[in-house]
Amino acid sequence: AGGAMAPQTESHHHRSTTKTLQKPFKSRHATKSYIKELTKGKVERVTGSRKTPHQQVMSKIERRNQAKQIRQIKHKENAKSTSVFAGHDGAPRVIAVLPLCEDCDAAAAIQKLNQSVIPDSDLPVDDALRVRVERFGQSLLYVPVKRDLVAAMNACRVADFVVFLLSPEQEVGEDGEHLIRAIESQGVSNVLTMVQNLGSIQPPKRQPPVVASLKSYINHFFPNQDKVHSVDSDRECANVIRSLCTTTPKGVVWREDRSWMLVEDVQWSEDQDESSAHGGVILTGVVRGKGLKADRLLQVGDWGHFQIEKITDASLPTSRKRKADEMTVDADQGTKILEVPDEDQDDLDELAPYDETMTDLDDLPASEAPSERKGVLLDDHHYFSDEDQSMPPPPPKLPRGTSNYQSAWFLGDDMSDFYSSDSDQDEPMESNTDVSMAAPALPQDEPLPTAHQGEATETTPSEYPHSEAFLNPSPTDEAQELSAYRSSRKTSAEEDLEFPDEIELRPNVLARERLSRYRGLRSLKTSPWDTTEDKPHQPQDYDRLLRIPDYKSARKTAIREALVGGVPAGKRVSIYLRNVPLFLQKSHNPSEPLSAFSLLRHEHKRT
Repeated sequence: AGGAMAPQTESHHHRSTTKTLQKPFKSRHATKSYIKELTKGKVERVTGSRKTPHQQVMSKIERRNQAKQIRQIKHKENAKSTSVFAGHDGAPRVIAVLPLCEDCDAAAAIQKLNQSVIPDSDLPVDDALRVRVERFGQSLLYVPVKRDLVAAMNACRVADFVVFLLSPEQEVGEDGEHLIRAIESQGVSNVLTMVQNLGSIQPPKRQPPVVASLKSYINHFFPNQDKVHSVDSDRECANVIRSLCTTTPKGVVWREDRSWMLVEDVQWSEDQDESSAHGGVILTGVVRGKGLKADRLLQVGDWGHFQIEKITDASLPTSRKRKADEMTVDADQGTKILEVPDEDQDDLDELAPYDETMTDLDDLPASEAPSERKGVLLDDHHYFSDEDQSMPPPPPKLPRGTSNYQSAWFLGDDMSDFYSSDSDQDEPMESNTDVSMAAPALPQDEPLPTAHQGEATETTPSEYPHSEAFLNPSPTDEAQELSAYRSSRKTSAEEDLEFPDEIELRPNVLARERLSRYRGLRSLKTSPWDTTEDKPHQPQDYDRLLRIPDYKSARKTAIREALVGGVPAGKRVSIYLRNVPLFLQKSHNPSEPLSAFSLLRHEHKRT
């Protein structure tokens, strides 16, 4: 009997390679014409496509390497920005504590913050207080600020952190809102918000809604505020101290482009002549921002600009020994001189020195200086001029009795189509003319009336039948009409608001005289501006102003120059100023913060 056939063994085969991809899904509407219509001829370049597992692994390694490089670059930038605070001699972090409500106390809030990290701390907070936090290895400089606009702006201008104090019972009010807007407009670094006397809200379940309401209010001005801390809680005060010691201040752009400092001490020279109105002043503080140069001018609060005599070291005493030959020593003061000015030092003159070798045109007064003006100039076109060069030439033939005003409306030789000359009227009509005498007479064929054969004047009626004489009213009638017109209009204040770019000229004032000193430009960017003809009318000190042909290039050059040299940031120094008015000693209040900013080259010049 026939037996069953033996089963066939299937041969083993490997799976297909991963390089072969399945046919991608293609929808019913994704035709070639439809795709071409969507792309509109644009060809997208596909990058980073993975085809094999090996390429997938390599791409993952590359992504990790790129993320690592980004972390390293960011870490270097962070370390560079925080290096000024590193070490025992590092610069302190300036913290301005500003109460926004009347029942808030900045000194009490500073005491609570200190006691959260130093339990036995009971330091007086009448003035700026410097505290060393050994737990984080940082120094903090608290600046209590009064609810005064000028004092608040001066303190927040040089602060790394601004702590706003809010009240759970009182509203901020209009004055507090003005403080916030003024500080925000001048530029502010990192901001923290704390609420004081939150325990006065009873029962405790009512406290979270109050905190949420305060957070909603402060987010209107600073949206990045994610929490409002409580001054009464030691745990939250410790968290605030941790944020103050570990957060990198973002700074202010205009402040970080130059050297600046918060003045910690002001000393007036004792060996000054009583008869002299100026003397020397010594300012002590920590250099921040860019390097401090003795050649640049120093802006001290609202005192003004002053020249630097020298910069000396004012580091706090430490147990570490320093090399004797590290820097030069001033024999008189016994302090280390860090920098002195040289011949490149900026002067205090806001205007350039007057050049005596002027041209003859500059020496003439404005009334005698020659000028080629032809009235009012607007983009190389003159208006309101009586000169013949600016008026169109009159037509060669005019009807009898046409006034000067009427003749201005006729241009070129077009008048020949409307009338005939006097000689044509006097000549008899020839018999061989082409015009048929049998044709009916038209109205325009009628002769002009010859009633007025005298000389043509403005009051003489025109012989041309279709024109009307222009009669100038008398000055009395014109004044009456003008007064009636003005009385029917609105008040002058409302007219100025409605038409701010219009002016009204009196009847007895000529427009070319009223507007002779003005120039009209349709566009400040494209319209030509010839300044040579304005020299006789320009101010006397106009040529002494600083002229900057390319502002962007000059600004980059000045900022780049500030990056090199000078006393490095983080150094505590004493700045000796010269020729400071002595009356400032009486007006100076040591309890109010005083700031100093180094100006860039040519920054104090008038432009």
